[in-house]
Amino acid sequence: MKIGVLCSGNLGFEILKKIYKSYNIEFVLTDKKSINISNFSRTKGIACFSGNPRNGRGYSFIKNIEIDILISVNYLFLIEADLFNHAKKLSFNIHGSLLPKNRGRTPHVWAIINGETKTGITAHVIDDGCDTGAIISQIEVAIDKDDTGATILDKYKNLYYPLIEEVISSCKNNSLNFVVQNETDSTYNGKRTPEDGQINWNWSSEKILNWIRAQAYPYPGAFTYCKKKKLIIDKVELIIDKTFDNDKPGTIVNVKNNILVKTQDGVLRLDEIRTKNCTFELGQILYYEDSK
Repeated sequence: MKIGVLCSGNLGFEILKKIYKSYNIEFVLTDKKSINISNFSRTKGIACFSGNPRNGRGYSFIKNIEIDILISVNYLFLIEADLFNHAKKLSFNIHGSLLPKNRGRTPHVWAIINGETKTGITAHVIDDGCDTGAIISQIEVAIDKDDTGATILDKYKNLYYPLIEEVISSCKNNSLNFVVQNETDSTYNGKRTPEDGQINWNWSSEKILNWIRAQAYPYPGAFTYCKKKKLIIDKVELIIDKTFDNDKPGTIVNVKNNILVKTQDGVLRLDEIRTKNCTFELGQILYYEDSK
């Protein structure tokens, strides 16, 4: 089997190395920031294109290179028809959710934000849509109460390559099964930026807790403002205490031993704070700063 690989980032790099050990990789397409991928490819003598592949740029690079299967892993760009139609047998992507739920970017982060108890990875056919192609196979992953975006991704790392091998093997044996996605069950999440991580203390305690752990270190982090200083919070714990029911959400209601903050329906203890040299005062209010 001749393979073409589209990949980005550390996850893409780790999977690329595993594919290389077992299969003939004819070309790699990546983004300009994934230097480790482009360096590895050139060291191994694999044709490599770095940059935006759209408007025929990627296809012009690979059009004379024959492949049987095209594999996309953590690739930054939407893949156009000239690329996914190039493979003789199959073009497929590994997406970090149980499709058709959580299509789009950073699906594992959104799964935690949304309070879901399970996620997973899906091998699906690449088509003109965004993560809309027929499902080939899925692996389910539990979201534990202490999981963060980073720990979910760590769970994924051990599952991506076995799923890729399963799909390649089924393709070789002409035993692929395709399941059309049910559009009525589909959800879509947009791209996130670090600026999207601001905490609204009027939310429920559970929503804030999930919001914080989804974006915890080494991700940019959920944040609030304290005396005009940006405060990044990586871990909180829900405290059952009705003493502060009349306090305004965002109010610091305790500073002895632990920092406790009032939410709409409870109290959160700030366990891990990334921002240094931040002083807290009883009655002080952590607030949401409107950037508009």
